[in-house]
Amino acid sequence: MSHSFCGDNFLGSRQHGGFLFLKPTFQCLQKLILPEPPYLFGVLLQKWEMPWAKVFPLRLMLRLGAEFRYYPCPLMSVRGRKPVYGEIGHTIMNLLADFKNYQYMLPQIPGITIHMQKKETQINFPNSKYDEIMKVISNSNEHVMALAANFSTDADSHLVCIQNEMANYQTQAINIQNKPRQVTGASFVVFNGALKASTGLTAKSSIVEDGVMVQIQSDMMATFRQRLREMKDFRIPCGAIGENEPEEVVTVKWIEETRKVNQGVKSPIDGKSMEGIDNIRIHHGTDFMGKKRAIRWTEVFFLESNEVIVQHLEPVDLSRLAETLATACCVALIQHLDNLKESGMAKIALRVTVDAERVGYEAGSNGKALPSSYMNSLDNEMIPVLHNAVSQFEEGPVIMELIFHIID
Repeated sequence: MSHSFCGDNFLGSRQHGGFLFLKPTFQCLQKLILPEPPYLFGVLLQKWEMPWAKVFPLRLMLRLGAEFRYYPCPLMSVRGRKPVYGEIGHTIMNLLADFKNYQYMLPQIPGITIHMQKKETQINFPNSKYDEIMKVISNSNEHVMALAANFSTDADSHLVCIQNEMANYQTQAINIQNKPRQVTGASFVVFNGALKASTGLTAKSSIVEDGVMVQIQSDMMATFRQRLREMKDFRIPCGAIGENEPEEVVTVKWIEETRKVNQGVKSPIDGKSMEGIDNIRIHHGTDFMGKKRAIRWTEVFFLESNEVIVQHLEPVDLSRLAETLATACCVALIQHLDNLKESGMAKIALRVTVDAERVGYEAGSNGKALPSSYMNSLDNEMIPVLHNAVSQFEEGPVIMELIFHIID
């Protein structure tokens, strides 16, 4: 999720503060006119809600869902509505984030989820985020470690933090309509290693606002941190010491993350799905000007790259190759921009394969290859660049797809 701020008197009110941008999940999209994926929805926020949009957007999103009785949150905006949060007041987040100067915030690592079921809480850490989690351990003191979670589509309900009229925070839950609650999501977890042996408890798990507090003894905390460094799962039985069965079990589990990037995105060349494929947006690319229009390189997808290549090359090498290919493509098509745009081919893709055994490219738009009338110009510019690149990538194939837009 992301957010933006707006100026005073936006949409006719000084109380409007900005937008919360989010991806749709369980919301109904039928009969909506939607752009080509990927896209985000923007929900209008009140000024009192903006600190939460900046510090802890998941809490705000779910609170809006509870306000409008729509899981996980509405996609429409209501102008001039009453804000769902007021003065920050007394909340555990005051200990975990700086609401005044925004100098520090609760660590938010993509892919971390918390699932609560009967007598069991599972906290999922993606293997791919090991380095980020190690940074959290390094930056935390030895007794406390806190992490924000992400909205989980595997949960059918979620904890929500409500601020009442007395400015106190209370816990509620919202769920998918007409579906029984089985897995409840939480928005953050705090591991507290200050539990005393005199309590007679091995560990204690409790709900705090819209998150989970796990209290353990100091020696277990040290063991837990070491197991995380070793990327091993960790089981925390909660309840009285000496009991045969724990009252509850908290499990921290390393998982293979399902890549959810570029959902619904397809290649303009042949309709190939780009879901789960890494990409980079080009924010400061050069516009190549034709007589009336320009062509702009906007994005690159890395369809395949041998790990050996990645280990031997600096990221700048792949970036330099992509930039060289983009320039060649733009130069080749600059004389055809008017014809391409008028033929409905304003978005064009170039898929390039660079390998010692095979080298080549494809170009297309709207799910079809570009007409042959444009290929001679592309051949003249692309072939020299591709042959020059082969010597740098002898260890295995590099396949990337570059996206271009023709703009007026």
